Amino acid sequence: MTQPLWTPDPERSQQANITRFLEYIQRECDPHVMNQHALYRWSVAEPEQFWSHVWAFCGIKASKSWDRVLTDGDKMPGATWFSGSRLNFAENLLRYRDERPAIIFRSEHGDRLSLSYRELHRQVAGLADAFRKSGVKSGDRVAGFMPNRPEAVIGMLAATSLGAVWSSCSPDFGINGVLDRFGQIEPKVLITTDGYHYSGKVIDSLERIRGVLEKLPSIERVVVVSYVSEKPDLSTLPTAVHWADYLTDATEIRFEQLSFDHPVYIMYSSGTTGVPKCIVHGAGGTLIQHLKELVLHTDLKREDVIFYFTTCGWMMWNWLVSSLAVGATVLLYDGSPFHPDNYILWRIAAEEGISIFGTSAKYLAALEKFRAKPAAKYAWPRLRTIASTGSPLLPENSEYTYREIKKDVCLCSISGGTDIVSCFALGNPTLPVYSGELQCRGLGMAVEIWDEQGRPLQGQPGELVCVKPFPSMPVFFWNDPDGKKYHDAYFDVYPNVWRHGDWAELTAHEGLIIYGRSDATLNPGGIRIGTAEIYRQVEKLPEVVESLAVGQDWKGDVRVILFVRLREGVSLDDDLRERIKTVIKDNTTPRHVPSKIIAVPDIPRTISGKITELAVRNVIHGRPVKNTDALANPQALEHYRNLPELAR
Repeated sequence: MTQPLWTPDPERSQQANITRFLEYIQRECDPHVMNQHALYRWSVAEPEQFWSHVWAFCGIKASKSWDRVLTDGDKMPGATWFSGSRLNFAENLLRYRDERPAIIFRSEHGDRLSLSYRELHRQVAGLADAFRKSGVKSGDRVAGFMPNRPEAVIGMLAATSLGAVWSSCSPDFGINGVLDRFGQIEPKVLITTDGYHYSGKVIDSLERIRGVLEKLPSIERVVVVSYVSEKPDLSTLPTAVHWADYLTDATEIRFEQLSFDHPVYIMYSSGTTGVPKCIVHGAGGTLIQHLKELVLHTDLKREDVIFYFTTCGWMMWNWLVSSLAVGATVLLYDGSPFHPDNYILWRIAAEEGISIFGTSAKYLAALEKFRAKPAAKYAWPRLRTIASTGSPLLPENSEYTYREIKKDVCLCSISGGTDIVSCFALGNPTLPVYSGELQCRGLGMAVEIWDEQGRPLQGQPGELVCVKPFPSMPVFFWNDPDGKKYHDAYFDVYPNVWRHGDWAELTAHEGLIIYGRSDATLNPGGIRIGTAEIYRQVEKLPEVVESLAVGQDWKGDVRVILFVRLREGVSLDDDLRERIKTVIKDNTTPRHVPSKIIAVPDIPRTISGKITELAVRNVIHGRPVKNTDALANPQALEHYRNLPELAR
């Protein structure tokens, strides 16, 4: 059997929150739940007991308890959770009011700001009072067009304290990208900065805000945070006010008590195949799911400093900010992860004592390609967990992390999505880490891998599904009165079963391997192949920076086309082509070997950094890409248009 890359020591396992939870379940429910795998099986077999005990163990604050934990538990969608309960999302995140640091902000520009829990509470109180005086009420939308600064967190907490719904997108969206999102939900208030820093450049935000306001009359007030200038000129924005002038001197917050499924967030699908879907998440479901993942799977404690490299438009921001409910210190970073050098994030980790470091698989892969050796420069005695998501973490990236970053660390590859604002598969501080695998399925998440006939698989790839309801399912999609968009997104293949769209495998260790999106799965000769299976081989080669594989319709079948971005100064000659084919063939199957290998100068990716195979597939087939505003580098698609190699 494969040897693990890391095994927790007994002391760490014994002190883990999830061990305390296991012992709690043994006392309160079932003494036969003897280990972590048994705990998982019990959690999906007894969802009402499990989720009610997560509520108690994590100390969720509510003004009224529930009448029933789960109603219509055999329906997806249609199940309802914790009916009758009344709570407030922001109140749970602001349960502490002391001098411990709640937020530390760092930037590539050298900024550092620290807010205590007491100061965070005070600023949220001043903004919530200002919102009330601006007419914001429960159900209204408040939007953020913000870099990852503390004011984004304050804005979210102030809005949700009133029962308003928070929605944000990254400030690198263009006007159309913003309108595609906020234009659908019609926010009443918009919070923005005057600009932001990235890779040593200053990017203005106010010009785009002007363009947005011209086409979005629902916005009655724009609140501007001074970031790149001391006090920007707002004279051309008639509804705008400076952040410092807008907040009142209120010191107390009136938390509106609301139902468990009252909307808290509106998130957006990637939007690369059309206008983004507006996914509405409920306050209670988001809260209990995040606490389960942070407290049990991530082992977050009050003394921790937790960081995730994310923008405000990626669901990992929402996940990270929920750490405030545990009383931990949340570290926010704004800027490039590679400016002014490749070590900026690890330098900050050392300086701030980060204990849980979150990033993307692509970031770890890039460090390896740059031959970066963070452990040779810095030490992180408190660092015990590195989390990775966004795309599959390849085995060599895992091995690099243990070799060049830290040997004694729980490397948690996690996977879920905006659709559930959480995860289906996560880490576990008491389980070993195996190369290329996600450690375990999330507690309470009835995740299975199915074939096309809906039969469960183990040891073979198939569709990732969830066969029972869970609290963080969307409560609805915006502007979807009959629920058709919601149904078609997840339930059109297997009725009453959530099909997530990932091509995955359940391993002998009860872990998961994610091979990529199933809608981007290659299908030469009728054999389904996950794109990650190809990437993990190709990107072993030092000449290849990154790659992208798509299926091209060809002579009644599908052939695999591989695009590669090469290291500077490297050209794609016959020798390199053969080495690419050989490494794929030797480590996968002959069916994985691409028919064509083509060098390109850039790989298109979404704003959140994920490569977009579907957009490339549409381009090479001459089909339109409906929404290039969802891409961080839409110009990259031009490199794939009318390629002569694809016509022969």
